[in-house]
Amino acid sequence: MDDLLTSPLHDRHLALGATLGAFGGWSMPLSYPDGTVAEHAAVRDSVGLFDVSHLGKLAITGAGAAEFVNRCFTADLGKIGPGHAQYTLCCTEQGGVVDDIIVYLVGSDEVLAVPNAANAARVAELLRAAAPDGITVTDRHRELAVLAVQGPASPEVVSTLFDGADLGHLDYMAFHDFEGVRVCRTGYTGEQGYELLVPAADAGKVWDALVASGATPAGLGARDTLRTEMGYPLHGQDLSTEISPVQAGSGWAVGWAKPAFWGRDALLAEKAAGPARRLRGLRATGRGVPRPGMAVLRGGEQVGVTTSGTFSPTLKIGIALALIDSAAGVALDDTVTVDVRGRQLECTVVKPPFVPSHVR
Repeated sequence: MDDLLTSPLHDRHLALGATLGAFGGWSMPLSYPDGTVAEHAAVRDSVGLFDVSHLGKLAITGAGAAEFVNRCFTADLGKIGPGHAQYTLCCTEQGGVVDDIIVYLVGSDEVLAVPNAANAARVAELLRAAAPDGITVTDRHRELAVLAVQGPASPEVVSTLFDGADLGHLDYMAFHDFEGVRVCRTGYTGEQGYELLVPAADAGKVWDALVASGATPAGLGARDTLRTEMGYPLHGQDLSTEISPVQAGSGWAVGWAKPAFWGRDALLAEKAAGPARRLRGLRATGRGVPRPGMAVLRGGEQVGVTTSGTFSPTLKIGIALALIDSAAGVALDDTVTVDVRGRQLECTVVKPPFVPSHVR
C-alpha cells in the first residue's frame, strides 16, 4: 500500500482505527471499529461522514467551457443554470461508459467535473484532446478534499460550519460557496445530504468540526451498501465501457435531443433497437448473499450475471443488481436463482431502489 495516494485526512483515519484499503489508486477507509452495519445505520437514521477525497476534480475553463463540456458528456447542461450540478456520463463512441461524473456549472466559462478516482486521468485526457483553443483542463485532484455528509440530520450538522447558515434554500443538485467551501445538495446514499469541496489544507478542521457536531465517520464499505440499496450504479461493475447507459437504465442521464455528445449515434441506435440486456434488481427470498460476477439462472439456464451484490443492513437480506438478457423474457416479480458458490439462491426480480429514497 506504500505506492497508494492518501487523502488529506489520512492521519484522522489512522487515529480512528480505520481499516484501510486500495480504491482507485488511493488508500481509503473501508470501515471504522464499530463496523459497516453501524455506519450504514448512522446514515439512514442520523448522519454519517465520508471522506471521498479520492474522487477526481477537473476544472474546465475558458470562453465557452460549458458549451464544450455539453458537446462531450451525455446530459444536457442547458437544462440547468449556474449554481447547479448535474449527473452525466462520459461515453466512448461505441456507447460504453468511460465514467459517470458530477459536473458543477459555475458559469458559461467554468465547469468543475468530479469523475471517479480510477478514471480521472482518462477523462482529463479525453477532454484535453477534444478541447479547442482557449479551453483549459486543470487537474485539481490534490488541491481539494471532498467530504460527504449524509443522513436526515445532515442539514443541521453542516449548518454548524457556517455560523448556523440556513441550507434550506439549496435545492437538490444545487450548490453554494460558503467561506471557501463549496456545498452541494447531493450524495450517493438515498438520504438527504451534502457533498463539500474543501481546500485540502482546511480538510482536517472541517472534518473535526463535523465529527464534533455529531457526524459518524463512515467508510467506503457503508457507502457501497447504501448505494446498492438505492440501485445506484458503481462504475466498473454496473456501468463500464462494456455496459452502456441504455443497458444500465441510466438513459435518464442522456440528453437525447442534443445534437452532439460522445457516443450519441451508437446510443441512439441501441435505444431504438432495444438493448440486448438490462440491469435489474434481485431481492433474495432465501438465506444467502449474492456477490458480483455470479450467474443468474432460470430453469437451469443462465440468463444473466450479477454486477453488484451485498447484504442489505436495512432489509436484513441479500440484494443484487444484475444484467439480464432481454431475450430471456424475465419480467419484474419473476423468480430466478443466483449461483452462490454452487448453491442456488432464489431471488425475486425487482425494480430498484430496494428501500425508499429520502432525497428531497
